[in-house]
Amino acid sequence: MITKAYVVSVHVGDQERALDFYTNALGFEKRSDEPMGEGARWLTVAPEGAETSIFLEPVGSEGRAGGWANVIFECDDIHATCNKLRDKGVEFSEEPTRQPWGMWARFRDPDGNEFGLYGSR
Repeated sequence: MITKAYVVSVHVGDQERALDFYTNALGFEKRSDEPMGEGARWLTVAPEGAETSIFLEPVGSEGRAGGWANVIFECDDIHATCNKLRDKGVEFSEEPTRQPWGMWARFRDPDGNEFGLYGSR
């Protein structure tokens, strides 16, 4: 039986730029950085303590960067988190608003990938 999501992919134009954004702006940790053959590398990041990692997948013939990434992150205090991320240069496409399921915001990475941010307050 399936027990968890192990890795999700996000297309990026430049793995180094993406690594800088995810580790320095979002505060994620680098989980792996391994060669995958000719010029490719398996580069993953994740929030500290998270079970699921994000593969920073270079844009290739299989996809493109930008648009809704189908990933929603959770935080304890959405307003404090958004303020901290804004101070680190993170751009928000949707400011925190109350929704029936809780507080919600959207932000984007340097490649234009958009992520949801959920918080109970």
